[in-house]
Amino acid sequence: MLSKSQARTFFLGGTAVTFAIFLGLSWNSLVNEVPAQTNAHLLNAEVVRGKALWEKNNCMGCHTIFGEGAYYAPELTKVYERRGEGYIKAALMSKVPWAPRGRKMVAYGFSEEQANDLVAFLKWAGEVDLNGFPPKPDVKR
Repeated sequence: MLSKSQARTFFLGGTAVTFAIFLGLSWNSLVNEVPAQTNAHLLNAEVVRGKALWEKNNCMGCHTIFGEGAYYAPELTKVYERRGEGYIKAALMSKVPWAPRGRKMVAYGFSEEQANDLVAFLKWAGEVDLNGFPPKPDVKR
């Protein structure tokens, strides 16, 4: 059995070692892992404008991206991979409300340039390494 002084030393030493490991892993994540996974080198003015449009029009009020947002409309993290540029632009530039599967999307009627910016943002988002999120559906045909 440990004496009170030995227990205190054991506790403080274990806490210090654990905290040092935590700091080392945090530093490694911030310096090495995050930049490699986010494709920060692919950020350009078009992607930034697309993100600004995403926020200005409150797309997260209905959609999710990176697992964040509302669940009324589809998850859009990998939408570029699933649907492609033409489909996305058609939905964004539509002058009439668009209602696939009974859920109505506002007719934003974006211009070609705005649609291109949003497509660039969604393409960038789809290329971020999310360690397998969202999972591919297990569809057996």
